Amino acid sequence: MTDVDLIVVGAGLAGLVAAAEAADAGRSVVLLDQEGEQSLGGQAFWSLGGLFLVDSPEQRRMGIRDSRELAWQDWLGSAQFDRPEDRWPRAWAEAYVDFAAGEKRAWLRGMGHRVFPLVGWAERGDGRAEGHGNSVPRFHITWGTGPGVVAPFARRVRASSRIRLAFRHRVDGLVVEDGTVVGVHGVVLAPDPAERGRPTSRVTVEDFELRAQAVIVTSGGIGGDHDLVRRNWPARLGTPPRTMVSGVPAHVDGRMLGVTEAAGARVINPDRMWHYVEGVRNWDPIWENHGIRILPGPSSLWLDATGRRLPAPYFPGFDTLGTLRHLRQTGYDYSWFVLTQKIIEKEFALSGSEQNPDLTGKDIKLVLSRVRGGAPTPVEAFKAHGPDFVVAGSLAELVAGMNKIGEVELSEDALRELIEARDREIDNPFSKDAQITAIRGARNYRGDKLSRTVAPHKLLDPAAGPLIAVRLNIISRKTLGGLESDLDGRCLRADGTPFPGLYAAGEVNGFGGGGMMGYNALEGTFLGGCLFSGRVAGRAAARAVS
Repeated sequence: MTDVDLIVVGAGLAGLVAAAEAADAGRSVVLLDQEGEQSLGGQAFWSLGGLFLVDSPEQRRMGIRDSRELAWQDWLGSAQFDRPEDRWPRAWAEAYVDFAAGEKRAWLRGMGHRVFPLVGWAERGDGRAEGHGNSVPRFHITWGTGPGVVAPFARRVRASSRIRLAFRHRVDGLVVEDGTVVGVHGVVLAPDPAERGRPTSRVTVEDFELRAQAVIVTSGGIGGDHDLVRRNWPARLGTPPRTMVSGVPAHVDGRMLGVTEAAGARVINPDRMWHYVEGVRNWDPIWENHGIRILPGPSSLWLDATGRRLPAPYFPGFDTLGTLRHLRQTGYDYSWFVLTQKIIEKEFALSGSEQNPDLTGKDIKLVLSRVRGGAPTPVEAFKAHGPDFVVAGSLAELVAGMNKIGEVELSEDALRELIEARDREIDNPFSKDAQITAIRGARNYRGDKLSRTVAPHKLLDPAAGPLIAVRLNIISRKTLGGLESDLDGRCLRADGTPFPGLYAAGEVNGFGGGGMMGYNALEGTFLGGCLFSGRVAGRAAARAVS
């Protein structure tokens, strides 16, 4: 006897999508989550709401010529699929690019979703046409940021009479009978009114077991457990960092990966992961060790902990994992941006819905203030209060401040020589400095010239000051591997056969197939992967049950 047609484990974005799609297909659903109702939407709520779209009307209005073929070229150059187990991830990748170039925008728009008209150029790449990165801007920010992505699906779930929400239910195991998943068991946790993102009680109230014709696991990644991140850290990225800041709350713990694997599902590509190197410690934290990522324009001078300039193509916003790999060779867990007030005003954005109140609150007047003088209010707050920021009227004062919060004593003379060499390259409209060339190239795109890339100028020009240095930390974020699944979202066993009754979607699934991004992400693909894999799994599971 079953309690319900389908059980969805995890009430993040992928879980909401899967539950809504299954309910719309006429199935009864229980949606479980170990956190409370205040955490509905999971990590998507905290996001900037960026979505990867291909050949969109917004791109065309900005003069961007994109195509499905160019996007697939970029995806393959970034993913670098090279393993036998990449069969299903590659198939998922191609299906997702088709979705992003096809019905994704219209599907979301039909639910009231809207995007900001300026398209961002994230992850600009490693400098090769056939290599990693986006050849054109594709980062579409949701009007309403992360909450704006979550809202249509939260509304559908709450409005459905076929969906029962069961919060504070922690799943500890799958119920498997005759080789088929027929339910879940675990414990009910004590109620806890803590605000979204803050730690909650793990006191147990009672045991529970629920039965269903199928289970969809949508429980997220491992980024909140730094020890687990280190255990899975790949040798190709160097040694794991001793210290990181956390881009996700502690409950993003990867528990369900282990639970599902123990039941017999196959986990692939656990060494593929995505962590940023532009993290700053939140001066007003929501969760412990809370880090915020800087979304930089291309102009800041990037130095390693010892004061050496990073080589091309490791410029701000170009090649996340390439830069991480380079910095892990230095033996230190941090690096530096050196910039000016003029740069921070135009080029610094902070990731996260709470750091962008204008976009999150859909406040047009506040959004328009970005094009006027001054940095956005949240950026100025970090500049004033953030423990990783140094602001100075002179280079000597700047270096003294950097040495107070850094582990390596930097030389003012060496840094001055480096900056002056860079500044001499500004005197002509041409340059051998690859970063200066990249800045000028970025300004050929109207969106960057308007809002994301400042005109090239000398860092030591007093008119551009004050000088600013930012200590950058590694920030834990996304799991790119996970539960292997076929194109219906069915979890596979070690022998490659489907595990009856078991599906997966979202980050626990490597956003599709067990790692549809391969080794590198193109940005805007994390939320999109949750949307697409949740939709696929929800619809497929609904078709499969009687």
